Amino acid sequence: MKKWGITIGLVTILCTGGMLAGCGGSGSGSTANSSTANTSSTAIQGPDYSNTANWLALPSSADAREVDVFFLYPTVYQQSSPSDPMVCAINNPQMQTDAKAAFSRTATTFEPMANIYAPYYEQAAIQVLELPLDQQQSIVGGQPTADAISAFDYYIQHYNKGRPFILAGHSQGSNIMINLMADYMKDHPDVYKRMIASYVPGYSITPQYLQQNPELKFATGADDTGVIISYNTVSPTIAVPDPVVLPGAMGINPITWTTDQTLATAAQNLGGIALDSNGYAVLDAQGNPQRVLNYADAQIDTAKGELICSTADPGTLAPGNAMVTAGIYHNYDYPFYYFDLRDNAAKRIARFLGRNN
Repeated sequence: MKKWGITIGLVTILCTGGMLAGCGGSGSGSTANSSTANTSSTAIQGPDYSNTANWLALPSSADAREVDVFFLYPTVYQQSSPSDPMVCAINNPQMQTDAKAAFSRTATTFEPMANIYAPYYEQAAIQVLELPLDQQQSIVGGQPTADAISAFDYYIQHYNKGRPFILAGHSQGSNIMINLMADYMKDHPDVYKRMIASYVPGYSITPQYLQQNPELKFATGADDTGVIISYNTVSPTIAVPDPVVLPGAMGINPITWTTDQTLATAAQNLGGIALDSNGYAVLDAQGNPQRVLNYADAQIDTAKGELICSTADPGTLAPGNAMVTAGIYHNYDYPFYYFDLRDNAAKRIARFLGRNN
């Protein structure tokens, strides 16, 4: 277990919310999966995305690659006192610092094959979970979603230049991306035609959401395109329900890319990554994320809508709070399957470009 970098420092990050990726979005699940989703998001004025300071990641040059990734980072903002705003400013120092760490352990999986565009956004604090469900829905589906839509539209208008793209996020970022797809893709079918796939692990896609957005579809294999990929990782036994797993949640196995209960062993896993005490990916001598082999297996529980990992030790991977208890591997949706996600993105890109040549 030491190879996973689960040190006292990392436990501190987990407990203070620095790796509570997307838990702040759990209440907005109904926002993303209800008939009222996104009704207010496009009416809210967002930040100025012509200002490069409002972007976590922009490529220095996009000319060398045929494909982009538009990425939304997970929940990293927390209120330090009750007087702090529930939704932080886009230049909040704590959010921006922790967003960089989150980016290193998630979005970097796509770096070898794509230009990555990642906006900062006015994020809901982890404390949003303490509010009634309808208030959670209103907050995450309000300004944070509006910012993401504004940033994505700016990206399409000024950066994309007609290239195919992948959407990706984690947890609150995935929740917001689900809102963005329901809002933006419905109004811009020409843009949706260029979407290779949408990776939104750490939040739930439900049949209800797909019924309300029939132009969207869930992945069924390793290289289908124009599809949504989602899963939520837990141990075989958890004390309380995973807060981001909604009733009817759909999932795909990130090792086998099947939606049935086929078990993928840890030996089949192409590799996870280690994390340092600050929540960053541990790098090898070449400056690339260090591969960890034979760690995490994967099996979809079709009844519960969860991805079961039986080989990790829940006692070692410390929980973050009372809702993310031992055995909820929410923070490791990307780190457990990092190189499987990288390989899969490359396959979907190749399929998409081959289909359109």
